[in-house]
Amino acid sequence: MQLREPITMKKRLLSSYISGINDHSQGERCATILRYFFPEFITSLLIYSLLYLVDARFIAELRSTAIYATVGTTNTMLHFLVKIAEGFSIGTVVMVGTYNGVHQFKKAGKALVSAFWMTIIAGGIVAVCLYGGAFWILDGYGLPLKMIEQGVPFLKLRSISIFLMFVYFALVGFLRGIKRPQQAMYIFLAGGAVFLFFDYVLIFGKLGFPALGVLGSAWAAIIQHIVMLVLAIVYIAYDKTIRVYAISLGSCLLDKEYLKELWQLSWPVMLDKGILAAAYLWLGAMINPMGKYAIASYTVIKDLERVAILPAAAFAQVITYLVSNAYGKGDWQGIKTTIKKTVFLSSLFVFAILLVFSLWPNYFIAIFDLKNKFTTFSAQVFPFLSILVFFDLLQLVLSGALRGAQNVRTVMYVRLAVCLGYFVPVSWFLAHMLWQSMIVKFVVVYGSFYIGNALMSIIYIHRFRGELWKKPTLKG
Repeated sequence: MQLREPITMKKRLLSSYISGINDHSQGERCATILRYFFPEFITSLLIYSLLYLVDARFIAELRSTAIYATVGTTNTMLHFLVKIAEGFSIGTVVMVGTYNGVHQFKKAGKALVSAFWMTIIAGGIVAVCLYGGAFWILDGYGLPLKMIEQGVPFLKLRSISIFLMFVYFALVGFLRGIKRPQQAMYIFLAGGAVFLFFDYVLIFGKLGFPALGVLGSAWAAIIQHIVMLVLAIVYIAYDKTIRVYAISLGSCLLDKEYLKELWQLSWPVMLDKGILAAAYLWLGAMINPMGKYAIASYTVIKDLERVAILPAAAFAQVITYLVSNAYGKGDWQGIKTTIKKTVFLSSLFVFAILLVFSLWPNYFIAIFDLKNKFTTFSAQVFPFLSILVFFDLLQLVLSGALRGAQNVRTVMYVRLAVCLGYFVPVSWFLAHMLWQSMIVKFVVVYGSFYIGNALMSIIYIHRFRGELWKKPTLKG
């Protein structure tokens, strides 16, 4: 009897999942989800992967494993700050999307203004701390002195672009909340093109520009975010169709109610995204003692897996604003059906990319290892870790859906509990065990991160199978 109940539950979950995929009467159609997905995918490709990969390739041309590993480690730290900024952006998406879904356009406009000023303050604080504490941050991460000396000036310059990114993400959150991801995509495309141009000419000193080496990458990021911020402000200020939102960036600076509501939505997302990004930092700290080649392997594997998971990240953005708009209408069954279709579509895209990478890992890794120092090691571990990426895909989509349903604190509590209660102690224990094979040690320590994602997914599914997620509260 005890065995039959879990089996029956699994069958019910599977049958419910399959029926949801084939249900054309509830939720969004797959074609509609894909229409929103593609601009978000291109945007995510530029933010989280393509620009990093091209930049990493340029830096690899400098033919220094130490520099490559230093920039990879620093970018992991910056990824943590990007996720914090996303908290404000997603809070804006949910707040704007909820008002937009019930046609309260002026309130949606006031939500943008509140987000704009809040990110200026928060971004400024983060940038100042990053600039002033660059040495202590890198030293505290356990990097060798040589890598710290190379990373400090790079990190100080990047603090400027981090500030600009915070403000820009508030504007992007508004565009997503009113279901205009295409405009955000076009701005990202323009910014990406600017970055690639200046990244190339400033690293290598082309077309009369000075050869700044790795610092050229930091300057290119600053120029990129200036361009994107200006384009976003100009579009929102002058597009005639946005006038219905009555946006005035100075009018609601002291509107405490909107600031409070936005903060209630944003800080749990900031914390939960920060927790997951901090898990990557912790994972790096567990791998760093294995040496610079292991650090470099961690960098390249993480970057390739980030490419593969991009479709899920884009679908997670889509599901957030689709659910937020449906949530205002109380379309509970439609929300569940849309989630199932989104998980299915995400799986198709992610595993197609992972299959290509896993069949020819040496080829893709060698792009970033011109001296062939860590390619063999990385290629051996990549296929094993790729199998576990599904759990990351699943938790991304489900957490995005819960945020859209204003269950932001649920996601925060789950990630906090899993990361602190499971991942940190388990990964520390595994990293300090004696292993005969460095490959096995790397896979086991890295794989413990994805098992944590599996635990999160189980809890999220249980949440959606109940009734509490439907409660109309910003506290989740």
